[in-house]
Amino acid sequence: MVMASAATKKGQAPKGKKSLVREYAEVIVVSLVLAFFVRAMVVQAFRIPTGSMEETLLIGDYLLVNKFLYGARIPFLSARLPAIRSPHRGDIIVFRSPTQNKDFIKRCVATGGEIIELRDNVVYIDGEPLEEFYTHFVGRPHKGNFGPVKVPKGYVFVLGDNRNNSQDSRYWGMLDIERIKGKAMVLYFSWNAKKHWPRWARIGRILH
Repeated sequence: MVMASAATKKGQAPKGKKSLVREYAEVIVVSLVLAFFVRAMVVQAFRIPTGSMEETLLIGDYLLVNKFLYGARIPFLSARLPAIRSPHRGDIIVFRSPTQNKDFIKRCVATGGEIIELRDNVVYIDGEPLEEFYTHFVGRPHKGNFGPVKVPKGYVFVLGDNRNNSQDSRYWGMLDIERIKGKAMVLYFSWNAKKHWPRWARIGRILH
């Protein structure tokens, strides 16, 4: 019986074992690369830290944001992918704050070319009142009147759904669409910190 072909040198790993380790390493590397590009260009998770979007979004909500819809920014480049569409009125959007180095989430209520005005907490677009089923008024009333002003092309006007507790376009002006990261899609988890318990009924809710 010839034993040499089946034997391995002392201290040398079997060829099959080296191949298996290499396969696992390749799978891990590819998975990490794909996860990076998915997070950077397709979908990203965000957590809600404040009550500015109540009751639509609560503190402790976790949501997924579609970054592909408005044209995701390409990693390591200043370019963006072509947008499927521009932000629409009513979209809940995540963006980089123009005044702070962090992400905000608000609702787009007016787009480029439209004239927006607030009169006694009622939003008017081009002179017509906007029907808003999502508004919430908790906290000290302020900025119930604003405008009229015209939104420039390439910008949007954003407001928090909780109008009495939101730093938004009423305070720091129009939002450049280049700062927008994506559109909020769905709640994948929600945690009630006061009760130390998940809000089961909110999980899976589609955001409008």
